[in-house]
Amino acid sequence: MSTDPTSTEPLANEPGTTDRTSTDADERTAAQVIDDARAQLATYPREHLATLPTPLEPCERLSEALGGPEIWIKRDDCTGLAMGGNKVRKLEFLMGQARAAGAARVGTFGALQSNHARQTAAAANALGLGCDLILSEMVPRVDGDYQTNGNQTLFRILGTPVHRVSDDQDTADAISSVEEAAAEAGEIVSWIPTGGSSPVGALGYVNAAIELVEQAVESEIGFHRIVSATSTAGTYAGLLAGMDLLGAGTAVTGFDTYEGAARSRAAARTLLDALGPMLDREPVPEGTVDILDGYCGDGYGIPTAEATEAIELFARTEGILLDPVYSGKAAAGLIDVVRRGLIGDDERVLFLHTGGAPGLFAYSGEFA
Repeated sequence: MSTDPTSTEPLANEPGTTDRTSTDADERTAAQVIDDARAQLATYPREHLATLPTPLEPCERLSEALGGPEIWIKRDDCTGLAMGGNKVRKLEFLMGQARAAGAARVGTFGALQSNHARQTAAAANALGLGCDLILSEMVPRVDGDYQTNGNQTLFRILGTPVHRVSDDQDTADAISSVEEAAAEAGEIVSWIPTGGSSPVGALGYVNAAIELVEQAVESEIGFHRIVSATSTAGTYAGLLAGMDLLGAGTAVTGFDTYEGAARSRAAARTLLDALGPMLDREPVPEGTVDILDGYCGDGYGIPTAEATEAIELFARTEGILLDPVYSGKAAAGLIDVVRRGLIGDDERVLFLHTGGAPGLFAYSGEFA
């Protein structure tokens, strides 16, 4: 398929080339497939932090407004912890890993308005762990809202130390400072990668795929395609690996919001190659990673007019709030491919809402 945003080539796995959400065509029932998949995840340490399952809802007014496929939404903005979002699913397994290693505190990385940092700080508080946030001034915004509102307000409420950094040396110095203080206190620090996107973190979205398929089976509905924002690729890789584990025939399409689709595809491939052995199967085959360019705009964390339009459309048709950095840009991608006819009118499409609404307050000027 083409990753050119001006292309009129249909997206991969258009209707006719894939089944709707279904389970392996073997002798096991859907319930047995789901139970077997859950049993594999149960071998990994996990802390139950999220409010699950998250709602699965039709978007009737949005579908009517776009005049294309039937659109549904998976509400991972409703995961509960510290205003919700997708990262808590990853953190359930990452915090399980940290506690199993005897860590007394965790540290992680992100931009100044990182949703992942917010949920990491909240998860640490909920589990009685210390937490340090090393946050980069990578987004070129100096306005007061971006610098002090949104997630920055929540970091202060959570009481979590924030180390602001501007380059690699600053980051290395901050890590050393945290490690030295922990050593003096006799503590182990567990470092969580940006976005929680490690193979262990991606297990959270393998679990989300299991949850989604179970909801689809119970509701007697299926989806041709799942669409989502993609940056560090942990959410995307976990979803794709989970669908493969279940034998589901649902395509997973990502819209890059970070450093370009080529980087996101490479990150997803690395995670998928690691997830295969963790799930006792061959990795998801080459050629199945479907991540599109053209929706990030001028860079990570920089709003686009298309994302602003998408945020307003979701809010005014469904009463659902997206964010300018991730879900808003993914929604802009969905709207674009629907309007260009790259997703068939006969498809049922699931939009994964990854959360991030606190970021609206850091970008309030975009909605004047």
